[in-house]
Amino acid sequence: MPIIGSFGSGSKGGYGRGGAKPIIFDYLIVAGGGAGGSYGGSGGGGAGGFRTSFPGGTTIEIKGGSTPITVGNGGSFATYPPSAQGDNGGNTIIGNYIQASGGGGGGSTSSSNPPGGVGSPGGSGGGGTGGFNCQSRAGGSGNAGGYSPPEGSAGGTGGPGNNGVGRGAGGGGGASSAGTSPAVNGGTGGSGTANSITGSPVTYAGGGGGGGCPTYPNQGGAPGSGGPGGGGNAGTPRYGSPPMAYCKADRDQPGTNGTDGLGGGGGGSSGSNTGTAGGSGVVYLRAPAGSNFSVTPGTNTVTTLPPGEKLATFTVSGTLKI
Repeated sequence: MPIIGSFGSGSKGGYGRGGAKPIIFDYLIVAGGGAGGSYGGSGGGGAGGFRTSFPGGTTIEIKGGSTPITVGNGGSFATYPPSAQGDNGGNTIIGNYIQASGGGGGGSTSSSNPPGGVGSPGGSGGGGTGGFNCQSRAGGSGNAGGYSPPEGSAGGTGGPGNNGVGRGAGGGGGASSAGTSPAVNGGTGGSGTANSITGSPVTYAGGGGGGGCPTYPNQGGAPGSGGPGGGGNAGTPRYGSPPMAYCKADRDQPGTNGTDGLGGGGGGSSGSNTGTAGGSGVVYLRAPAGSNFSVTPGTNTVTTLPPGEKLATFTVSGTLKI
C-alpha cells in the first residue's frame, strides 16, 4: 500500500505516547528478495524493494512509545514439479511510517510445461523463463508499491528455445537496474544500490541470475550471474553425455541463495529440481546524537557512529522503543 509519511504528534518539538519526545530518523529499508525458479531455464529472483532517505532525503519522525519493525524474509525456493514461480520475498515495514515490497519470484519451467512461467512482480521483478524448445516468458514488473523514486526494477524476459538450441532465462531485477534478457545464456541479475548509512558503503538489493538451458554438445546455456548487492548466481549446468543434455533435472549444481541482510534475489535453476531462496531484508534507522531509544530482540543492535549519531540495525523483526 502507499506509504504514510510521518506520524509525529503535532510539531517536531511535541511529545508522543508516554511523554517521550519524537525522534527524527534517516532510514534505509530493504525487503526480502524473491526466490529463483526451479528446473531448466528458470528465472532469477527479483531483489527486495529498496528505499532510503540517506543522504539528503525526506526523513521520518517517529513518535514516542513502541513501534513494530517487520524485516521481510527471503522468498522460499520453488520445487519440482514447479509452481508457476518461486515465492516472493516478504515486505519490510516500519510501523505506520514506511514500507518496501518483497522481491518477485523467478518463473519456473519444465519439460512437461514448455511455456514455463512469467516472473512475479515485486519490489524488483523476477526473471521470466527461457529454455529448450520453450516459449519466452516475460519478467515481472518492479516498484510494486508505486513509489517515487522507484524501489526497484523489472526482471528480464527469457530467451525462446529454437530448433533444439537452449535459451537462458531472464535475470531478476535489482534496485538500480533491470535484469537482463538473454540471447543464449542466462540473464544477469540487475544491480543493487550502494549506500553509506552505516558509515561504510554497502550495496543492497541485487537481482538473481537467470538459469541456463544447454544443449548437446555443450551449446550455450551458461548460467547468469547475480547482480551486485547480494543477488545469487544461477546453477551451473551439468552437460552430461550424448545424445542430449538439456534442461534435465538433477543435471546442474545448485544455484546460490540471495544474501541475507541485503535482500538479494535467488539464482535461477539450469536443471535442478530445486530453486534457491531469496535473501532477507534489513532496516537501518539513523538518529541525531543524544537520541534515546532501544531495540528488541537482542539480535538487533544500537551503535554509535563516529560523528556521535546513533544507528539502530534490525536484521530480524522486532520493536523500536522511544
